[in-house]
Amino acid sequence: MTRISKLLHLGALTAAAALWITSVTDASAQNTRNCGPREAVVDRLAQGYGESRQSMGLGANNAVIEVFASDETGTWTITVTTPNGLTCLVASGQSFETLAEALPAKGNDA
Repeated sequence: MTRISKLLHLGALTAAAALWITSVTDASAQNTRNCGPREAVVDRLAQGYGESRQSMGLGANNAVIEVFASDETGTWTITVTTPNGLTCLVASGQSFETLAEALPAKGNDA
């Protein structure tokens, strides 16, 4: 996967998460099966899938976006936690890889 396609993919995930956060109210999120108290969600990811937090950032409306993954199984999960502590699963998948890529030289987008 090229750097540009990775950036486009990350941008799409970020946009989807931002749209999801702004469209879901606390009341409707509590009725969603993919949401729960942060501690319970994190425990489930650790116990059920061996996933631990790999990265995090601050999203729209002060929501915390986190990526959990397992080096052993390759599974990954993206969560969004609202300021009131409700955590919802946004996306999940397989074949997670940790990358440590250097930025390209200025003027080189490859």
